[in-house]
Amino acid sequence: MMKLALAQEQNIPRIMALIDQAKAFLKANGVDQWQDGYPDRPCIEKDIEDKIGYLCLLGGKIVGYLCIDFCGERAYDSINGRWISDQPYVVVHRLALDNSVKGRGLTSGVLELVEDMARKRDVHSFKMDTDQDNDIMKHVLQKNGFSYCGTICFDNSEKIAYEKLI
Repeated sequence: MMKLALAQEQNIPRIMALIDQAKAFLKANGVDQWQDGYPDRPCIEKDIEDKIGYLCLLGGKIVGYLCIDFCGERAYDSINGRWISDQPYVVVHRLALDNSVKGRGLTSGVLELVEDMARKRDVHSFKMDTDQDNDIMKHVLQKNGFSYCGTICFDNSEKIAYEKLI
C-alpha cells in the first residue's frame, strides 16, 4: 500500500536520484520537460524547508517524490482559458516515480492520496500542469478525472493546465 510522508533533508540524495531518473525517462520519451536543470537540489531543499516535499513509500521503500502545495501557484493566477472553480486548491509539482514501479498505476494512487489529504483540509479543487509534449502525464490526468482548462506560463514556458473538483 502506497503512503505519503514528509521528506527530510537526509532523503535528498534519494530524491535527486529519482528526479534524475525522471529526467532521463522524459528525454528518452521525447519530452522536453525537465531538460533545463529544473528541478534541482535547491528546489528540493526549499520544498523540504517549506514542508511541502513528500516521499512516496511502498512497503517502507522510497519509490517516489512530489511537492504537495496548498498555498497556491502564482503562475495559475493568469490562465489562457478558464479554471473550473476559483476556490482554494491543492497543486502537485515535481512528481517523480522510480522506474522500477512505472506501469503499475501508482501515479493514480498517489493522486488519490493527495485528494484524500485535500479533503481532510476541506479543499475541493486539485490543479496540475504539464508540458504540451508530455502525453504520458496528460493521459494520467485525464484518466483520473482532470479536465483541461487552458494554458499557463510557468518557468518561462507554456504549460497545459488541468483541474479536478474533489
